[in-house]
Amino acid sequence: MDLFEYGASLERSRREPLASRMRPTRLDEVVGQRHLIGPGKLLRRMIEADRLTPMILHGPPGTGKTTLAHVIASCTKARFEQLNAVTAGVPDLRRVIAEAKEALHLYGTRTVLFVDEIHRFNKAQQDALLPHVENGTVILIGATTENPSFEVNKALLSRSRVFRLQPLSAEDLRLLLERALSDREKGLGEWDVRVDEEAMDHLVRVSGGDARVALAGLELAVLTTSPGPDGIRHITLEVAEQSAQKRVIRYDKSGDQHYDAISAFIKSMRGSDPDAAVYWLAKMLQAGEDPRFIARRVFIHAAEDVGMADPRALLIASAAAHAVDFVGMPEAQIPLAQAVIYIATAPKSNSVVKAIGEANACVESETTGEVPPHLRDAHYAGAREAGHGKGYLYPHDFPRGWVNQEYLPEEHRGKRFYHPSPHGYERKLTEFLRWMKEE
Repeated sequence: MDLFEYGASLERSRREPLASRMRPTRLDEVVGQRHLIGPGKLLRRMIEADRLTPMILHGPPGTGKTTLAHVIASCTKARFEQLNAVTAGVPDLRRVIAEAKEALHLYGTRTVLFVDEIHRFNKAQQDALLPHVENGTVILIGATTENPSFEVNKALLSRSRVFRLQPLSAEDLRLLLERALSDREKGLGEWDVRVDEEAMDHLVRVSGGDARVALAGLELAVLTTSPGPDGIRHITLEVAEQSAQKRVIRYDKSGDQHYDAISAFIKSMRGSDPDAAVYWLAKMLQAGEDPRFIARRVFIHAAEDVGMADPRALLIASAAAHAVDFVGMPEAQIPLAQAVIYIATAPKSNSVVKAIGEANACVESETTGEVPPHLRDAHYAGAREAGHGKGYLYPHDFPRGWVNQEYLPEEHRGKRFYHPSPHGYERKLTEFLRWMKEE
C-alpha cells in the first residue's frame, strides 16, 4: 500500500462512527460484562479455549453483543461468518450452510455463524437454521435486544446457552470515553480536547448504559466544537447537552421490558411505595405505553390489592380510567398519577381476591347446590304455588336492615368465603360481621 492508498484508507475509517472504530478486537479490551467475561467466568473460558457452543447474547443496545462476536472471530480458529437478520434471507442462510458443510468435509474446519438481531428472523428462517445447528454444521452465535424466550424458536433456544448482558456502569462508560479521547489512531486523540467534568457526567448519564450513545454524543460534541485560540476544543456542559439531549428510553411494548415495567409498577403500588409507583408510571408513559393499558392495570389493582380495605380506591381508579378517554394525554397523566398515589398509600387487603377464589373453587370442585326455595324468583305465574319465595324475610323490615336468614344452598350452609383483613375500612366490616354472628 503506497502513501496515497494509506491516506485514503485512513479517511474511509475516519468516516466510520466512533463507536465502530473503537470496537475492541481483544478480550482484554472489552469493557463491562465482568459477570460473563471476568477471570474464570464461563464465557471467557469458552472463548480462550476456543470451545464454543451455540449461544444467544441477549441485552440492551450498546452493551457489547456485536463486540463479543467480533472478539470471538479474532480468537477462534474456526471460519467466521456474519449475517444480519434484517437483510439476510433463506438464500443467504443456504449459501452459508453450504460453505460450512464444504469446509467441514474437505478441511475439518468448523464454522461460527454470527446472526445479529436474530429476533428478526421469522419462523421459517429459524426452522431452516435449526437442523444445521443441531448437527454441528455451524456454531450459532445469535445477538438480540429482545427476550429470546419470546422471540427465538423454542427448539433453537433449547440448543443454545443464553448469556444476558447488562447495561454498562457509569465507570465503564467513563473509561470508554476517556479511551476514545486518548486514542490517536482510532479515536479522537489527534485533536486537543478538554472535557469539563460536568460535561462528561452528562454524557455518561444520558447514555443509559449504552456505549454507542455515549460515544456518539462525545464524537458529535468534539467534531462540532471549533478550537479556541489555544487550539483546544473545550467541551462544556452546554455543548454536551446539545450533543446528547435526551436519554432514549429502552422499552418494547410487546417484549420483556413491557412486562418487567408493568410488574415493577404493580408491585410498587402493592408495596405502598408512591415514589416508585409514580416513577414507573412516568417511564411507561414517556416510552409510549398505551395509557388505557396502564389505567386498566390501576383499576384491577384497586380491587385486587386494596379492595375492601378502602373501597374508594376503586372509584378513584375508575375516574382516572375515564379521564384517559375523556381528557386524553398528556393531561390525563395527572389523574392517573393521583390514582396511583392514592392506591399506593391506601391500606391493603386481598380479601376480595381470596373470596372469589374460594367461591370459584367451591363451585368447580363441590356439589352445586340448588337455590333455596325462599330465595327463588316468585314473580312469574305459578311460582308462588310452587313454593318460590315462601318464607323469605325482607331485611328492611327489621332493625339495622338485617335479619338472620340463610342465603347459601343447603349443601354449603355455614361456609365462609370472605375473610376481612384488620386493615382500613375492613375493621368496621369485621365488627359488623361479628355482630351478625352474635345475633
